[in-house]
Amino acid sequence: MKHKRLWLAMLFTVSAVAKPAAGNETPPADNDLSLYQRTQAWFSDLLLELGADGQFTPEKGIDWSVMPGPFYTPEKKLGVGVSAIGLYLPDLNDQVSQPSAVTLNGFASINGAYGLSVSNASYLQRDTYRLYFNAEVIDSPDIFYGVGIDAGQYNPRVDYTRRAYSVSMEGKRKIFPSTYFGLGAQFTRTEASDGSVNTGDEPPRFVANSSVNGNSDIAYRDAADMPAMTAFPHKQNHIGLKASLTYDSRDFALNASSGRLVQIEYFYFDQALGSDHDFERIKLNYSDYLTLKGIPGMPGIVAWQVRLESNRGDVSWDQMALLGGADALRGYEQGHYRDRNMLLSQVEYRRPLGGRHGMVYWLGGGTLASDFSELGQDKWLYSAGVGYRFEIKQRVNLRLDMGFGNDQSGFYFSINEAF
Repeated sequence: MKHKRLWLAMLFTVSAVAKPAAGNETPPADNDLSLYQRTQAWFSDLLLELGADGQFTPEKGIDWSVMPGPFYTPEKKLGVGVSAIGLYLPDLNDQVSQPSAVTLNGFASINGAYGLSVSNASYLQRDTYRLYFNAEVIDSPDIFYGVGIDAGQYNPRVDYTRRAYSVSMEGKRKIFPSTYFGLGAQFTRTEASDGSVNTGDEPPRFVANSSVNGNSDIAYRDAADMPAMTAFPHKQNHIGLKASLTYDSRDFALNASSGRLVQIEYFYFDQALGSDHDFERIKLNYSDYLTLKGIPGMPGIVAWQVRLESNRGDVSWDQMALLGGADALRGYEQGHYRDRNMLLSQVEYRRPLGGRHGMVYWLGGGTLASDFSELGQDKWLYSAGVGYRFEIKQRVNLRLDMGFGNDQSGFYFSINEAF
């Protein structure tokens, strides 16, 4: 989720610490230090207390790092967020599996908004088995513009409060080298309330679009239909099953420097399972990573990704493919652009700066369509941006990104790379 957070102070202070030691120089006494040096030492000690030591110690069990800080958005107002990651090895004698990881993200704001999410990826028995678990609860202001790119660009915004609960789990087994077959399940409950149309200072313009419920009951064309924009269902449950086939040769899933991910996922939601809607979803992901070698003045990693999502059937408004957010086309609000089908591509250049610091530069583009056959024929949205990286655990980065879209921008704070 996009947050225009006030992390600039953290950016400057984190940049000032974790520098390589200067030989065997004897540190000066505290009373000989300048104010800047004392502040730098204080932040360095604070990072160590938070677990941001740039190392991974398997003997600790779960080796945690915690990053707290303030944020502000027009919807959530002033608040505090926390991101934490814990690395661990289920079997200390397993020299094949990469470190497993559990990630926690939470926030709370002065207007009562809150959210908490947890995700876990476990790599077991010499990477023969992989187990994934994700859960989230959120009660927060959200936005809805309609369905399609034109709706997102021209329709007035609907502000509403979204309360959502979601749980998903999946188990994968290696069937060929670097190849896994997986089965899983997913549950999501969405409660929408307090919807209101926000037209700002401009008279509303309306674009006809596909329904947000799989039929035409709340498609709208002019101001007379405005009340229908807030009439989407107050409560919806989605329960589905999942199957996946994955080729994954990445050296480290949280921050790959080499290898490739090719993944196809199929989701099936049906009323017989307890879901309110019957629909199917297919997701494709191709991600590639290349360490640059032999290019003077250009160390680092080039990463690129192509993602496709297609939904068919009675797809509800809250289950459509989204463009925008911290991972899919940074620079656009998550929830601003949605439709049944989505295609996006993005490329990053990840450059080390020395020590535990680094920078990232990216370009991306994406589009939406109601029918799969029309994907790529509608308008495209573009993204460009720059980000700062600070290594809080071995090969695990604190991420601060500034993304720019066609008519929006966004600032993102997170742990782990976008892809």
